[in-house]
Amino acid sequence: MDTIQQQFKHAVESLGIQLTDKQLSQFETYYSLLVEWNEKMNLTGITERDAVYEKHFYDSLTIAGVTQFDKASSLADIGSGAGFPSIPLAIVYPHLQVTIIDALAKRIKFLEEVTSQLGLTKVLCLHSRAEDAARKREHRDHYDVVTARAVARLAVLNEFCLPFVRPAGLFIAMKGTDISAELDEGRYSLAKLNGKIQDVKRLTLPTEGADRHLVICAKKEPTPAAYPRKAGIPLKTPLVKPSLFSAK
Repeated sequence: MDTIQQQFKHAVESLGIQLTDKQLSQFETYYSLLVEWNEKMNLTGITERDAVYEKHFYDSLTIAGVTQFDKASSLADIGSGAGFPSIPLAIVYPHLQVTIIDALAKRIKFLEEVTSQLGLTKVLCLHSRAEDAARKREHRDHYDVVTARAVARLAVLNEFCLPFVRPAGLFIAMKGTDISAELDEGRYSLAKLNGKIQDVKRLTLPTEGADRHLVICAKKEPTPAAYPRKAGIPLKTPLVKPSLFSAK
């Protein structure tokens, strides 16, 4: 175990995570695959090893500080990109049934290679638009925890993600620094989709010190039949209060 791995192992202990040697090896393999595939396709702008461990791996695992994953059995990650936060969570919590949904086939191919190399047998990588997958019975109102990291504004994310959450489950949006405007804008769509903000946690990355926010939304009841709308509409026409778009 080198210095970067030691720092990572120590940092995640503050989240209640004790990493095994096997898990540390899985993270290192993940890093190698990320850098290798990044030369062929745009997965991440962050490739320095210490930065990947902190800004991607550690950042993904901060969700463990606000969720009891030992009591959860299923997780869906919407617009997962290079696999954050779903792959780090699948490494740490191998009992979780994880579904990764992404609209880009190339990224899904990368994620399938990662899950194969890491031996993550309970991870399903699904090539689909979120709006289409959420209409399927096996995914709708189904998951204990649903995540999204740096995908879209909260008003859009709510419509992408809440339809996947089971009633009494959680949707956790991973956000950066200033989110106050997003929170205000997102309350309208939350109400439409039977969700409610339960908490907002502010965090800082241990070395760099950058701010992060976890927006924790509880799902009260099943998704109304009207949502999500057809693919592409949530992004073009977010569910916001009409006055926000009205002419001055």
